[in-house]
Amino acid sequence: MVFMNKALEPTRTRIHMDDPRGFAQMVNTFSHYIKQENNDWQRPTLVVCIGTDRSTGDSLGPLVGTRLQSFKTGLFEVYGTLDTPVHASNLAEVLSSIEKKHPSPFILAVDACLGRLESVGYISIAREPLRPGSGVNKHLPTVGDISISGIVNVGGYLEFMVLQNTRLSLVMKMAHLIANSLFYTLNRFAQPNYGYSSALQRPASGESSLQN
Repeated sequence: MVFMNKALEPTRTRIHMDDPRGFAQMVNTFSHYIKQENNDWQRPTLVVCIGTDRSTGDSLGPLVGTRLQSFKTGLFEVYGTLDTPVHASNLAEVLSSIEKKHPSPFILAVDACLGRLESVGYISIAREPLRPGSGVNKHLPTVGDISISGIVNVGGYLEFMVLQNTRLSLVMKMAHLIANSLFYTLNRFAQPNYGYSSALQRPASGESSLQN
């Protein structure tokens, strides 16, 4: 859980989950950053989704991870689902395990975020590590090459209570958009390099099928 309270860097993009162009904008943003960080697809790609299913507002990460895992593509590894969440208590252990398994991984990190009222509903994508826990005054290790933060509610006061009272519908909608755009982007990058079958390509029904 992070708290957005500073000016956004030039390497950061914000997209509202209700923007009809949101899916395309997120795919374009992910593609741009991946080209800069892992264009040759030589580094193993991981998606680390941080959060817990014990808090509605903080369940964004596990929901994204669970949806990504359901695609069963083998294009990337997912850490952090509803069944096996990655949270404050085990984050350091998970990162240590990743480091032993993958000496130089390319990591996309996902977490929920608190921010200003006018920012709720925005998804922030940055070419920089995620700093989990800062929104609730926890000092946790930074994670990843690209950070994806969904602003789910207002921060600044009684953060834990705010998280518990966050609307599930908002979190679910945001999680589906993040997961679908991530899957579509990573699928596009991996296939030219590894020749994955057409079964992994986007459904014939089009972009809308990934946004449901």
